Amino acid sequence: MTASDLPFRATVSESCAWLEQQTGSPWTLARLLEHELTPYVWLDYDAAYPELFGEANGGYAAPIFFEGDIARLAAGSEDVLMTMTKDAYKIVARLPAPGFRRPLDALRFQKKDVERLAGKLKHAALPVKTPVAAESPFGIGKEEVLAAFASFVRMDLAKALDDAIGVFGDDGARVKASAKKSKRNAVWNPVTLALGLHDVYRTPLGPLKRAFATHDFLQAWRADWEQSLRLLGK
Repeated sequence: MTASDLPFRATVSESCAWLEQQTGSPWTLARLLEHELTPYVWLDYDAAYPELFGEANGGYAAPIFFEGDIARLAAGSEDVLMTMTKDAYKIVARLPAPGFRRPLDALRFQKKDVERLAGKLKHAALPVKTPVAAESPFGIGKEEVLAAFASFVRMDLAKALDDAIGVFGDDGARVKASAKKSKRNAVWNPVTLALGLHDVYRTPLGPLKRAFATHDFLQAWRADWEQSLRLLGK
């Protein structure tokens, strides 16, 4: 049975058979209700209740949603007792006591609701994918370093990048081994570099903060930068 085989308003047996085909497990009315599918019954126009039908003089599909009515159905009642519903204008209406009774085979479920439930269950059954930890950004190149910091540091930053192993000794701010094959491949961790510029060369934090706030290529590093400042009490 395909989705197109499911009627616009499906009976309990049609809904259960279609869902069983889709999910590979048996379905009952109780299970449909457990998954919060709303059942409907068709109410033919009754002149005794004009306020319920309004201009729907041919009748309309009335939903069953009141907790007590649903619980009675789920418990295995032999018929439908509807004590509350919505009128033809979808306004909640309490029905005159003791309510409207209908046979069980009058119950219907909307096609769109049944299909939505099947989709939800299929999605829930998919294997949970373990999130792959995203690697931190590798680093930024010389041109980006100069664009971000050269205008306000008190040093020849371009020369320092070319000459020093890592600006601050050893690998320093340079990403380890990034220049193994060629200096042109060297990249620097902008957070480490900025903190070093502040600590070693007394570069003010103001322009360093603005650099991380304004340069697009530093946005991936901004959270690390701000976290570092918080840890350092700056």
